[in-house]
Amino acid sequence: MAAMWRVGWLLMACVLVSATLSPQAVAAPQPVWTSCSPWIGDASRVPTAECGTVAVPVDYANPEGPQAQLAVIRVPASGPKIGMLIVNPGGPGASAVDTVAGMAAALAGSPITTGFDLVGIDPRGVGHSTPELRCRTDAEFDADRAEPMVDYSPAGVAHIEELNREFAAQCLNRMGADFLANIGTAAGVRDMDVVRAALGEEQINYLGFSYGSQLGAAYAEQYPDRVRAMVLDGAIDPSLDPITKSINQMAGFQRAFDKYAADCALSEGCPLGSDPAQFVTRFRQLVDPLVSNPAATSDPRPLGYQDAITGTASALYSPRYWTYLTSGLLGLQRGTDPVDLLLLADDYQRRDKAGHYQNRQDAFTAIRCVDAVYPTDPAVWAEADRRIRQVAPFSAYGSFTGFAPRDECALWPVPATSAAHPATSPGPGKVVVVSTTGDPATPYESGVALARQMGASLISFDGAQHTVVFNGDACVDTAIVDFLVDSALPPPNLQC
Repeated sequence: MAAMWRVGWLLMACVLVSATLSPQAVAAPQPVWTSCSPWIGDASRVPTAECGTVAVPVDYANPEGPQAQLAVIRVPASGPKIGMLIVNPGGPGASAVDTVAGMAAALAGSPITTGFDLVGIDPRGVGHSTPELRCRTDAEFDADRAEPMVDYSPAGVAHIEELNREFAAQCLNRMGADFLANIGTAAGVRDMDVVRAALGEEQINYLGFSYGSQLGAAYAEQYPDRVRAMVLDGAIDPSLDPITKSINQMAGFQRAFDKYAADCALSEGCPLGSDPAQFVTRFRQLVDPLVSNPAATSDPRPLGYQDAITGTASALYSPRYWTYLTSGLLGLQRGTDPVDLLLLADDYQRRDKAGHYQNRQDAFTAIRCVDAVYPTDPAVWAEADRRIRQVAPFSAYGSFTGFAPRDECALWPVPATSAAHPATSPGPGKVVVVSTTGDPATPYESGVALARQMGASLISFDGAQHTVVFNGDACVDTAIVDFLVDSALPPPNLQC
């Protein structure tokens, strides 16, 4: 099957924290605000933005020990201030600083930028925070992507697991056990509250996308009285174990693949043909040969199997990327240039034209590995492979062998600091969950479950994309603005 365990699928949120937080408070002075240009480039698009850092202990049990520096951006409200709105874009591993800079520019003059200080906090190890969590060099990342990772014979599984152990060892050797053990959401929740206090706010307003919904729900569990209003978009069911969540997610990607293929079939010359019963077969016929024969591209690098699968899944995030998926598949079909699939994979892996990677994927893996308890029994992973082949045949290479590699998180060198459990409510009227019916990465049913657990209002959006708030849908955006500004809950069971 596809190397989904090794790659870590596409901004998948993990589980809520369950570790008990120490009641000991950590004080931090307000950041020394300065220009954001070193972080966001052209700061003229958000001229009022100010940036700084907040120090937090790497280990809250040792507050006087090594410190991490959290990168913080604040864009002050342009009118009478309601409060601050903390935004987390997900990942885990995406930069909130970069996201807030873009959001402030896009929403300039709106009730959101008028009434709220927009605040972005790059979690420890992520984005512009230091130390940066980085496990691989650029060359090592390129080498990882060149591995097909589809041989599920006993020898092939042993090889893949050895690669997973090597990756875990790279993280341990380059970051140290203390930093790795404290990289997860349990520490992230405390970090966010330290920043809240440093900014002099009694309560927060919060907008979390994808993994950001996990971080927000965990904060609401630990600090319910410090939440004024919280919006969680593209959420997961935090009560599910990580393997069940992955199986459900892969089913979501299969539904997105089916929608893409049906849309492609409306055009003459679709590389998947026009017969729905043959869509998966045609796709496998195009990508399977890449395992042993990567395809030449106009880039110096060829297109290998793992990149073809990653590029496909990346395009399934939103219909706006479907044209690039079709272009890449046509290149494979015609023996011309499938470079668009390689570029889609680059975009997901955050590799720039110079061959340098952001650290988002390394952070993604390190955080998810301590945010859940992963089984170590090989039989569990073989059963997961069997189930994924059933629910997501587009991702399945070859036949079921009865063997499958354990995820690197099952081989991780530090213990988990969180475990799956239902979310809790911070109080009536404080939370709105937004869930998209055709979201491939965080299936609709997960948002429904989270809303039920938190006693939250639910907005259902009929679409085929991952997350929707402030993405141009007037029905969703109006309801969210009314909630954040006026604490007005949306109509029950609102559908947009």
